[in-house]
Amino acid sequence: MTRKGKYKATLATALIILASAGIAAQQTDIYFLIKKNFSIFSNAYENVALEYVDEVDPEILMRNGIDAMLETLDPYTVMFNESQNEQAEIMSRGNYAGIGIEAGYRDGEVVVIAPTEGGPAEQVGIRAGDVIVAVDGVSTEGLQPEEVNALTSGEVGSDVTISIERFGLDQTLDFTLTRQRIEVSNISYSGLIGDEENTGYVRLTQFGSNSAEEVRQAMITLTESTELNGLVIDLRDNPGGILQEAVGIIDKFIEPGITVVDIRGRVAEYNQTFATREPVMFDKPVVVLMNEGSASASEVVAGALQDLDRALIVGEQSFGKGLVQVVKPLPYNTSLKITVSRYYIPSGRSIQSIQYTHQGRNSAVMNQDSSKREFKTRNGRTVYEGRGIEPDVESGKGDLSILEVALLQKGMYFDFATEYEATHDSFDYDALPDDGFEEFRNYLTENGFDFTTDSEKLLNELSAQLAGVEGAENQLNGLRTAISQEKENQFTEDEAEIRRNLYLELVSRYEGQTGRVEAGLKSDPDVLKALEFIANETEMNKLLSGE
Repeated sequence: MTRKGKYKATLATALIILASAGIAAQQTDIYFLIKKNFSIFSNAYENVALEYVDEVDPEILMRNGIDAMLETLDPYTVMFNESQNEQAEIMSRGNYAGIGIEAGYRDGEVVVIAPTEGGPAEQVGIRAGDVIVAVDGVSTEGLQPEEVNALTSGEVGSDVTISIERFGLDQTLDFTLTRQRIEVSNISYSGLIGDEENTGYVRLTQFGSNSAEEVRQAMITLTESTELNGLVIDLRDNPGGILQEAVGIIDKFIEPGITVVDIRGRVAEYNQTFATREPVMFDKPVVVLMNEGSASASEVVAGALQDLDRALIVGEQSFGKGLVQVVKPLPYNTSLKITVSRYYIPSGRSIQSIQYTHQGRNSAVMNQDSSKREFKTRNGRTVYEGRGIEPDVESGKGDLSILEVALLQKGMYFDFATEYEATHDSFDYDALPDDGFEEFRNYLTENGFDFTTDSEKLLNELSAQLAGVEGAENQLNGLRTAISQEKENQFTEDEAEIRRNLYLELVSRYEGQTGRVEAGLKSDPDVLKALEFIANETEMNKLLSGE
């Protein structure tokens, strides 16, 4: 070896020794800090538990301390007590008594990530993104999503009242629901759609055990029926599940050897890279539908297919949950669910929409929207980090009006369909007939249906303030007349959507949930948009190529 070569080898060895010493010193520092602060904490805890002026419960004191510590991290890192452990086991089996929602955390509030399809919450119109403000009168302020999920669960047949706030509405909405046994399936529906019935459609409600194989079998069944011109994968209101199942689904559309998701964190043992392994099963156009209730594994599938320019994403911006948790068992049948890493999809971006600064309780939440960190897809299209997954084509759906919310909230579609079914032997229509709509309007009148607009709410407050003021009543009556006309006009504006919802409710009574889904797909704005792109492959390829 030359002198120069010996010098390089010596230098490399020295650098390795220095680096190792630095790592060892860093680890010594953290273990020293853990030992130091644990000693301080244990002494403070013992003094308070034994000497505080009032007697305190040592267990509650300690749990409050643990909860306060965890609240500085993120809302998904939580400690489970014995009863919460049991509930988690029940939930993992996909069979529990509840109202069919999964609660999540956004901007300091507990929100509905996604209502379970066909569950009590979905039936009354509770939607992804609704803010849960109370359960049975218990405020959710300061509660974690797991605690809210526990409040909504209970005995089959028992009632629970959930209070929600919805973007665009000033008033709180109260829904009283009866808990049911919730059976959660992976695929709620698959079939052929479109005028020619040559486009495949698969609705995936969760990424549970065996979901990738179920998707494969559904695709085999669909391709045996006809030569497909494309496939629509519906991930709307899918809160996620097992990551490996998500990778297995991506595998059906991407060539082998492509990295589709990385899991990276502080501890090396949790770091993993997932790549495709199987030959491509389907090479025709693919459209993925998603909304703000699409989270976690759903975002991995949509994001990976978007980054690899393999599928067009249609719908709304996803929830933005890119944190990975593991459950660590603790003594006395307790456990710690702790965030250990983040998801990164093929472009290198994270799907996590919220960053946590860890500087305080709850308030340590910072939205990353302002960062606008850019990444590139395989074809060079620009995508962004910190926003969940943004659709390539935005949803054609609009927000529900206060009238539509009230009709769902008060169960008017459901109750009318119950009476209609009792007096009509059949319902064989492609759309709601005019006499059916008029019958519904009469039913609403007979049953005293009413709803309160924001204008009416303000008028009631004004009326209370002006009570006894001379001449005010005439003015107020004029406003009441105008508001009555406004409410009647609302029926005209919402007639098309009211007809659609009523028609689907009636179809479900005579043809079951499958019939309802099939009828709904024919008028679903996002599905219709997906069919347009699949029918126009040239236009779809332009979008995916970034032209």
